[in-house]
This record gives sequence, structure tokens and C-alpha cells, in this order.
Amino acid sequence: HGLGHQPQAMDLKVLFEDAHLIVVNKDPGVVVHPSPGHHQGTLVHGLLFHCGDLAGVGGKLRPGIVHRLDKDTSGALVAAKDDQTHRALVAAFAAGRVAKEYLALVWGQPPATGRMDSGIGRHPTDRKRMSGQARHAKAASSAWRVARRFPASGVSLVRVRIATGRTHQIRVHLSEAGYPVLGDAVYGGRRARRALPGAAGAALSDAGRQQLHAVSLAFDHPVSGQRLTITAPLPDDFRAVLAALLDLERAKDPSHA
Repeated sequence: HGLGHQPQAMDLKVLFEDAHLIVVNKDPGVVVHPSPGHHQGTLVHGLLFHCGDLAGVGGKLRPGIVHRLDKDTSGALVAAKDDQTHRALVAAFAAGRVAKEYLALVWGQPPATGRMDSGIGRHPTDRKRMSGQARHAKAASSAWRVARRFPASGVSLVRVRIATGRTHQIRVHLSEAGYPVLGDAVYGGRRARRALPGAAGAALSDAGRQQLHAVSLAFDHPVSGQRLTITAPLPDDFRAVLAALLDLERAKDPSHA
């Protein structure tokens, strides 16, 4: 197994599964595949246990894995159970044929709709960060629309659609547009240190992560050709922040109840 890919029992939230692929709702805090410092407890280990025969699909290091979500991003993630499906899904993602939608809580009041098209690559000086100012940037596009505003808190809930899937893409694009994701320690800037009032601040602090969730994936099934649209329910920590934000709105303006 190389990196010690021992299957591990894990509470996987399965959203869809058939003989060819599986879509799970990844919990926040779960690393997708083994890497230095993460030799066990990754989603791959849980998938190996759940599926039984993933080993080697698409390569030994990241069996079954087609795309990634950051450790602290939750939501819908698809993995392939055979090489043919793996190749087809990798190609579909690369060609932008997979519709990916995210929910993010952001600081500020963005316009009702907007988009960012700056390419994304490694930050010129900080290797841990990605940036739209990178020298070797890859094309990236993110489009958002505001789903709900929370004026009492200076926060907005946005739906973001991305055609590409660069590392940290949404977090970088929203930050560079001036609306960083709540709880994002890397790209939140000064606002990341600002506290939300009361219970909302406590909920965000308890979440301890960026409030970003991959809410849906839509793609053509590589074998049946059927269009799959899969929705991932919000995790408890994100729900708790949303509920507290709604309470703040009601307290400020009871007519909005």
C-alpha cells in the first residue's frame, strides 16, 4: 500500500452510490487523501473500507479520488470505483463538464451577482497560499449570487458556481473581490480576526473553519449517461452559524421574523 493505506471504518455520509461511483458528503476537518502528515484517517481510508475494492483505481496514492475539497471545506465529493469511471470523471472535471455549486458565508455586502476570472497559482512569496497575482497562474472562473443578506452582522450568504477547480479557488477569488469567507484564517485578512457578535461569534469560533460547503455536484454518469444532480446537506457547524445570524436579524428587526 505504500503510504499505509489500511482501510479504516469511518462514518461516511453517502449521498449516492452504485457499482461505478460513490458520492459522499465530506465532513469538515477530514483530509481527502493521504499526504505527508496525514497517513491515516483520510477520506481515502474510509472509502477503501466502505467500497472494499478501490485499491489502485486511478493510481495507488489516491485510489478512487477524482477531485478534492480542502480539509476544512465540507460537502459533495465523488470517487470512482473502477479505472474506466475514474478516467471519465477526471476528464469531465478537467473539461468543466461538472457543475459545482458551493455555499459560502462571506464578510461584506457583495453585489447581487458577480464573477471573478483571475487565474490562480502559487503566491509569489508565500508557498502555502494561492493567489490571483501568481506568476504561473492557471485559468479560473467563479460566479456568485447572493442568496441572503445579514445586514445586522455585515455578512452575506452566497452561492458560488465554479467551472474550474483550482486549489483554494473560491476562497482566493472571494477574498480578492473584497468578500472573504467567514472563518478563513489564510485568506480572511483583517476581517478574519473580527468577531461576530454573541451566539454567532461563538458558533463561528466553535466551527473553527472557513464557512464553505460544496452543496451540489451535477454531471453525466460515465457509464449510464444519466444526468446526476446530487445535493449535500449543510453540516451542523455551518447550520449553527446561519441560525445565529438569523437570530441577530430578528433581534434587530422583528418584522423580518
